[in-house]
Amino acid sequence: MAATGDVLVGERRIAARFAALKAEKRAGLITFITAGDPGHEVSLEILKALPGAGADVIELGMPFTDPMADGPAIQRANLRALKAGANMKKTLEMVRSFRAGDQATPIVLMGYYNPVHAYGVPAFLKDAKAAGVDGLIAVDVPPEEDQELALPTRAAGLSFIRLATPTTDKKRLPKVLENTSGFLYYVSLAGITGVGAPDPKTVRVSVDELRRATKLPIAVGFGIRSADQAATISAFADAAVVGSVLVDCIGETAAGGKKPAEIVASVTALTRELAGGVRRASR
Repeated sequence: MAATGDVLVGERRIAARFAALKAEKRAGLITFITAGDPGHEVSLEILKALPGAGADVIELGMPFTDPMADGPAIQRANLRALKAGANMKKTLEMVRSFRAGDQATPIVLMGYYNPVHAYGVPAFLKDAKAAGVDGLIAVDVPPEEDQELALPTRAAGLSFIRLATPTTDKKRLPKVLENTSGFLYYVSLAGITGVGAPDPKTVRVSVDELRRATKLPIAVGFGIRSADQAATISAFADAAVVGSVLVDCIGETAAGGKKPAEIVASVTALTRELAGGVRRASR
């Protein structure tokens, strides 16, 4: 892995991380948490702890009132974060604080266009880059509207990461890939996050088809909730994306009255377990 002191920015930091994973002959673990869940300070401590627990790339959710592609777990996380006062400025502050101690781990902001639009696209991209963000996933911006966000994001030196799904056919795929950078996120099953489990054989066939269409690393997410599932996916994907189970852990420990340090410890223990699954995958 790149050393913490190596200053890598934007698309280069993501490329460096996947190059390091390839050199190690293993897949990566991409973890998702929602910024500000269950509160700003605890969320920041969780964010800082994830790389040490085995996260290779971090997706940080931008809190939003209507996360339409997400299931109940991440919906609840958004509501907890917003109730605690989360907003875009605080999300970027969180990234900036993280970068003060970690210059190597890529951070991708994930969410919906509305909060970005409300902030103002030029201002958002300027502030995101200055904070140390490496990429962006906006699940509700289609390729036909790339001039709205994808192209400005690329022009700012950040990766614009797009999702491919089981319904993305061969005719549609070139359009999806056209302005995608960093990595391609393959949604392993139709529907919302955190509901159902992927069928590894079917997903592997899809990933093999995607590899014939792109040289980008392929990360697979949706429905991965255990170390065993992460290991299975990591045998053929470049990374396994895990979100809902981590968000559930945050919600359950916070609701149980655990102290901040105990919440952080629970999430990092689970991350360590998932990372162990990824690292034991045979390739």
